[in-house]
Amino acid sequence: MTVFRQTLGPTTYRFEHLVDLMAKASPRRSGDELAGCAAATDAERAAAQWALAEVPLDLFLTELLVPGETDDVTRLILDQHDPAAFAEISHLTVGGLRDWLLDVVAGPEPAARLAAVRWGLTPEMVAAVSKLMRNQDLVTVARAVDVVTAFRTTVGLPGRLSTRLQPNHPTDDPRGITAATLDGLLLGAGDAVIGINPATDSPQAVSDLLHLLDDVRLRYEIPTQSCVLTHVTTAIGLVEAGAPVDLVFQSIAGTQGANEGFGVTLDLLREGNEAARSLQRGTVGENVMYFETGQGSALSADAHLGTGGRPVDQQTLETRAYAVAREFDPFLVNTVVGFIGPEYLYDGKQVVRAGLEDHFCAKLLGVQMGADVCYTNHTEADQDDMDVLLTMLTAARVGFVICVPGADDVMLGYQSLSFHDAMYARDLFGVRPAPEFEAWLARVGLMSETGRVLPVDPRTSALRSLGAAGAGA
Repeated sequence: MTVFRQTLGPTTYRFEHLVDLMAKASPRRSGDELAGCAAATDAERAAAQWALAEVPLDLFLTELLVPGETDDVTRLILDQHDPAAFAEISHLTVGGLRDWLLDVVAGPEPAARLAAVRWGLTPEMVAAVSKLMRNQDLVTVARAVDVVTAFRTTVGLPGRLSTRLQPNHPTDDPRGITAATLDGLLLGAGDAVIGINPATDSPQAVSDLLHLLDDVRLRYEIPTQSCVLTHVTTAIGLVEAGAPVDLVFQSIAGTQGANEGFGVTLDLLREGNEAARSLQRGTVGENVMYFETGQGSALSADAHLGTGGRPVDQQTLETRAYAVAREFDPFLVNTVVGFIGPEYLYDGKQVVRAGLEDHFCAKLLGVQMGADVCYTNHTEADQDDMDVLLTMLTAARVGFVICVPGADDVMLGYQSLSFHDAMYARDLFGVRPAPEFEAWLARVGLMSETGRVLPVDPRTSALRSLGAAGAGA
């Protein structure tokens, strides 16, 4: 076991294990303070970051933060590691990796060079380097990474920003869901997925929602995919029953214990992936999984302890979840950022930082990453903070963002982005929806040749019958 020391002025700081060093080096967040692993002072945090910068990358392959004997995510991470891909950076320290990343993105063909080392990096290495990076570093490197996935639309292409249209309803009322879906489509949303968080996990209710969304898609020939965010076991059963399942959803985390808290194992996720692929419903690609993650999920499940019973910081555990995600080549992954609450991310500053970290770490590991740019109403945050995070994520080429009517999810009771927010980001950066969806928007008169959403009267548009259904006609 390695002990780390760093002297600042008259004080020498001692960190008993790599787990402890990683936690103390993390930017301040309430979840680590709740877990009892955060730096006590800014000086201690600076000392830990300094010491972390000098840690050789190969130490992460032998000094494990979570023991493999008791954790299948750790075993997966070790199995995924490719020594050949690691060779180019194996001589570096964590600080050296930061310098290497910034040099690569400033040089020729950065996307290809970053992709070449993808499977040589472990989540712990990536989490470590993110702790040494400013927000602008996280944006600059993430922007250079290409991760492209496809089902009926293609997500992650340069010059594109996709959206999940989230038409949730507190009682799963089909009229309310249809009205919210119409609202989003008229404003150019829904190219990543039309995804509903159901009010109940009953197979019949989920099946009804799947049929509702698939009927809308087929009737209006919309090139998109639908998902009802039910448990993977429910989705597998619905596949077997012949329901129109496009994407299989599951919340995942960075430890075996936290995943068990969600009621899943790696083998169960493999079964879900195989079930969805067996339907062959995609038209331009075969990525069929949709995962959600979020900092604090392992701590909330009391499944956050690592080597020697030491608490592992929440951002490192979040990054380990991306090893689970990339194992299944998913179509979409998104962090819910501020959804878990102020116990884990206290205010807007912490939410913004966490969103940029999650996006950077996931993309560097090869995961198609989106974000629910959001917060709960008891968090010290507001829509101005969400504007900052949305703008920075768009600059960083985030794959997709989640949008709900009026930025207020009336079923889950939290604040996210509105359809207009996505329009703002697209207009500001000159980016467009997925190409297949953009072509449909143009065909039905909802988007101009320059990529701007056109004002349309739903009473006279090609979607007028959908609007009538949403109004209860």
